[in-house]
Amino acid sequence: MARSYNFSAGPAALPLEVLQEAHEEFFDFAGTGMSIMEISHRSGVFIDIARQAELDLRALLQVPDRYKVLFLQGGASLQFSQVPMNLLRGKASADYLHTGLWSGKAIEAARRYCTVRIAASSESTGFDRIPAPAEWRLDPGAAYLHYTENETVHGVQFATAPEAQVPLVCDACSSLLSKPIDVSRHGLIYAAAQKNMGPAGVTVVVVDEALLDGAMSVTPDVLNYAHAARADSMFNTPATFSWYLTGLTLRWIRRNGGINRIHQANQAKAWLLYRAIDASGGFYANAVRPEFRSINNVPFFLADSTLEPLFLRQAESAGLMGLKGHTHTGGIRASLYNAVDLPAAAALADFMTHFQRAHG
Repeated sequence: MARSYNFSAGPAALPLEVLQEAHEEFFDFAGTGMSIMEISHRSGVFIDIARQAELDLRALLQVPDRYKVLFLQGGASLQFSQVPMNLLRGKASADYLHTGLWSGKAIEAARRYCTVRIAASSESTGFDRIPAPAEWRLDPGAAYLHYTENETVHGVQFATAPEAQVPLVCDACSSLLSKPIDVSRHGLIYAAAQKNMGPAGVTVVVVDEALLDGAMSVTPDVLNYAHAARADSMFNTPATFSWYLTGLTLRWIRRNGGINRIHQANQAKAWLLYRAIDASGGFYANAVRPEFRSINNVPFFLADSTLEPLFLRQAESAGLMGLKGHTHTGGIRASLYNAVDLPAAAALADFMTHFQRAHG
C-alpha cells in the first residue's frame, strides 16, 4: 500500500500506527464481538476508553486538578458561540485579539451575545504578526480575553500565552499537543481533534472549575459546560468512534516522547520549509514576520501565481497532497501537524527546490 504525504489543514493526517491499531480492532473490540462503533457509550467498555483518554490528555498537558476536561462536539465554530454563552457571567463585554481569519470568525460569533472589544489587531498589516503587547488595549472589566494561538490560514502563531488580568481563553484548535502550553495560565482552552490529536468529531475543552455554572439563561443544556462536566461529557450520545480514535492518538503521542519531543519534531519540519522559502530568492514568499511564523501551518505564494496550478498538480503526482491554500488567501499551504513526519516535510522541501529549478 502506497501512502501519500498528507499536508491537509484538516481533517489531517493520522499516525499510521493508530490507523493500524484501529483496523485490527475494528470488527471485534476487546473480545466483545462488536465494533467499537456499535458499543454503547454507557457500557463499561466505552467508559474505560473515555476515562483513559482523559487521563492521557491530562498527563500530556499536565492539567491541574481544578480543571475539567470535556470531550464535546461541534468544533471551534461551535466554541465561538459556546464560550460567550458560558463565560460572560453577567458581564457585558469581552476582549478579543484579532490575528487572522479564525479569530475574526470568533469575534463575529461573540458579537451576538456581548459587546466585543478588539483589544489589538494586525489586520492593517495583512495579519503578518502578533501585535506587540504594548499596543493592546485591555479592559480589566472584561469577562475574558480570547486569543487564537495559531492562525491556520495566515500562518501566524503566538510564541507565549498573553498576560491577562481576566480569564484567558485560548482557541488552540490547530496547535494543542503540538507544542507546550501552560494550562494553569488559562481559564479555558478549546481545540478540535482533527489537527493534532485525532479525527473530526471530537472537540476538547479544558476549563477551570471556577468558570462553570455561569451560563446565560438562553444557553441550551447541551451547550452548558457545567452540564457537560456533571455528565462526564455524555449529556447526549457522543461521537464514540472519534473519541476512541482520539484516545489511540493520545497514547501514540505519549509513546513517542510526549509534547516536548513532538514539539522538537514540529520545529524541525517547519524549519525545512521556511529554509526552502527563504533560500528561493523570491521564487517563493511567506508574508509572516519570521518571529511569528507558525510551526503548524506554512502558507506561501509563488512570485508567478500562474505557476501555482502546475505546482499543485505536480505535487499531487509526487504524492504530496492537501497543499492548496485556503480559499480566503489562495496560494499554497502545508500543514505540519503531529502525524506529518520529517520525511514528508523533507520530500516537500525537495520538491519545491526541484520545481524552482525547472520553472524559475
